[in-house]
Amino acid sequence: MNTLQAIILAIIEGITEFLPVSSTGHMIIASSFFGIAHDDFTKLFTIVIQLGAILSVVVLYFKRFFQTLDFYFKLLVAFIPAVVLGLLLSDFIDGLLENPVTVAISLLIGGLILLKVDQWFNQPNATEASQEITYLQAFKIGLFQCIAMIPGVSRSGASIVGGMSQKLSRTTAAEFSFFLAVPTMLGATVKKCYDYYKDGFVLSHDQINLLIIGNIVAFIVALLAIKTFIGFLTKNGFKVFGIYRIIAGIILLAIHFFIHPLTII
Repeated sequence: MNTLQAIILAIIEGITEFLPVSSTGHMIIASSFFGIAHDDFTKLFTIVIQLGAILSVVVLYFKRFFQTLDFYFKLLVAFIPAVVLGLLLSDFIDGLLENPVTVAISLLIGGLILLKVDQWFNQPNATEASQEITYLQAFKIGLFQCIAMIPGVSRSGASIVGGMSQKLSRTTAAEFSFFLAVPTMLGATVKKCYDYYKDGFVLSHDQINLLIIGNIVAFIVALLAIKTFIGFLTKNGFKVFGIYRIIAGIILLAIHFFIHPLTII
């Protein structure tokens, strides 16, 4: 991976992390086109730079993120399902990350679901404050987030839909999803780095620089993307993201089966 490729992947991450389109899926596709997806460092990079994007949440929602202990306990409750399943299914998940068809199918199915989400969970009297979320609601949102362990599903999309299924407004569900991303991606980054070193790899000076650049770029781009997404989602809902996912999934399948097989191993 060179510096330009790192910057492009970081821009993709910053734009897509908070959209219900799957940032991991898009980075898998991009790294495959670059021909670097087989690289163990690339797999580490695509996970670690998500933390940079997530930290933009802490900056934008600084006052709201630092709340009562009760709020953090709710985040912990929502985070626990991902920890348990992540540890149990680590090898299975890594296998899915190597399959572009999985990403394409996930994009398609997720797109079809997003076309109907606003109809399914139309809640005019939905909860408007994240601190009003109950522990049970938080746990159920955490279960929805686990679906995003399948590449192409979208962590933000799954957790937002999970929140809306618990009668939260689109805005509140999205904001709680953003807050939940902080411990989730911090945990994923720590585990991925641990596994990387456990497998005998050592980061070079150039690789460390690429991780720093990637996190900075993802952080800056995400700052711009979050506010835009919240405003758009509040006014327009999920339909346009559903259409985008369906188109992207069809194009990816067409490329893989009829033009050139994508390889992510």
